Amino acid sequence: GSESGTGGRRAAAFVGGGAEELCACALPATGGGGSWRSRVSVTMSKRKLKEDNFPNGDCISKVQQILRERFCHLNPSAKLFGMEVQYKHLAELLKRTAVHGESNSALIIGPRGSGKTQLLCHALKKLVEIKPVRENILQVHLNGLLQTNDKIALKEITRQLNLENVVGDKVFGSFAENLAFLLEALKRGDRAHSCPVLFILEEFDLFVYHKNQTLLYNLFDVSQSAQTPIAVIGLTCRLDILELLEKRVKSRFSHRQIYVMNSFDFKKYVNICKEQLSLPSEFPEKNFAQKWNKNVQSLFEDQTVQDVLQNQFHYNKDLRSLYVLLVCLCWNSAS
Repeated sequence: GSESGTGGRRAAAFVGGGAEELCACALPATGGGGSWRSRVSVTMSKRKLKEDNFPNGDCISKVQQILRERFCHLNPSAKLFGMEVQYKHLAELLKRTAVHGESNSALIIGPRGSGKTQLLCHALKKLVEIKPVRENILQVHLNGLLQTNDKIALKEITRQLNLENVVGDKVFGSFAENLAFLLEALKRGDRAHSCPVLFILEEFDLFVYHKNQTLLYNLFDVSQSAQTPIAVIGLTCRLDILELLEKRVKSRFSHRQIYVMNSFDFKKYVNICKEQLSLPSEFPEKNFAQKWNKNVQSLFEDQTVQDVLQNQFHYNKDLRSLYVLLVCLCWNSAS
């Protein structure tokens, strides 16, 4: 086809309807100077791949596996884009709690799809690589969509700390008394040797609507006192979250706020897309990987593809939307 026709078909891949074209463009050609139609045919037929002495279709399956893992799974080993400063800040804060027994609290604030959870997963992964920390630290993950009141939240905290047998049939006069008992059960001698606990509160803004904000008050209160070392990390998309806190709760919060915004420009956006579609250097078939990456590079040099990506960037530039677009591509190419 003509150059303009090729560009149009390439661009179609990015709006969900032309996965075959993009895959064909990214795949190395099996022969010298084959036509566009024959390349599409080779791409979508594993039987044809085997007949042409292509790497037995195994490379295609491996590529699909790699791309699905990138786009469909929360991988703590995946690369962070544009969040290096925030990552350093959060990792240092968690390390001070886990290693030095210093209590902290912080909020990670950013729009949906900006990478808040990904940032936290990277910081936790780095933290547990420290052997003394891995053997000592405890994590409690709560979600405002699941723990809709303080009673449910307290049961979940007890379950995740494996303290059901310790609590037994005890009756407590208040939430604070119950939480204090749980944290006391984790102590080993002085504060420096107590077991540090990380409380991760996703959808933090929903906990604000619990009666009297009792859970937040007590967690922040413990983090400000000389009790068991804990870190309270909240994740929210509400920029006005501090305005929603009661005065007594706000006074006990450290006011550490980590903002996660998609501040990269269009050039960086294209490079991210290109990098996410490229194969890693450790891919077993080196020649295949080189040809694949070369064709991915040429794909993003096409002006029509650039125009389509620019429209997507101006509409919604968060990476989650980009990954949804790319996972549709992988799904269509597999079918």
